[in-house]
Amino acid sequence: MFTKTCNFVIGATTTTDMPTINLPEVAFIGRSNVGKSSMINALTGRKNLARVSNTPGRTQQINFFEIDHKLRLVDLPGYGYAKASKEQIIACNILINEYLKNRTMLRLAYMIIDSRRGIKDIDIDMMIILNEAMVTYQVILTKVDKIKLSYLERIIEETALTIGGYSTTCQEILATSIKNGFGIAALRKNILSI
Repeated sequence: MFTKTCNFVIGATTTTDMPTINLPEVAFIGRSNVGKSSMINALTGRKNLARVSNTPGRTQQINFFEIDHKLRLVDLPGYGYAKASKEQIIACNILINEYLKNRTMLRLAYMIIDSRRGIKDIDIDMMIILNEAMVTYQVILTKVDKIKLSYLERIIEETALTIGGYSTTCQEILATSIKNGFGIAALRKNILSI
């Protein structure tokens, strides 16, 4: 399915801008600059579908991408540090919360965590929001090509322990690398299973 038609639908800055056609949605959430847009590009095999930037907080809207008129991938603004005004950051946080709490088409959220950095307090805050919104989510550890295998095993264990203390809805931890494609096929399969 990921090799079929994939198009940008809309960048929503309010809930009324969001698509109304009822398709299942998979959302990507994480700290600013963690690689959410890059993950969407890797999943779809396209280099420039989702805009990628080195500037934290560049995505300030919810971007919707439709695959084969059957599924939407949703690129949420990053949380945490951003090169944006305080008002813009607040507006993005409100938009993210409204999406997570009210979007009936949302089937699963993927929380992206840089495997070199691990889970931070701000990620735990987002886990609490996801739990309160009763959103099922999975953690994706990215950039595993940049760490040793022994460290990956340890970070997976530590992540599982941390999640266990805060989550009632997190399912599985996936490990990926956009650079060498590790775990991307498994992630595609995971998405299609929903």
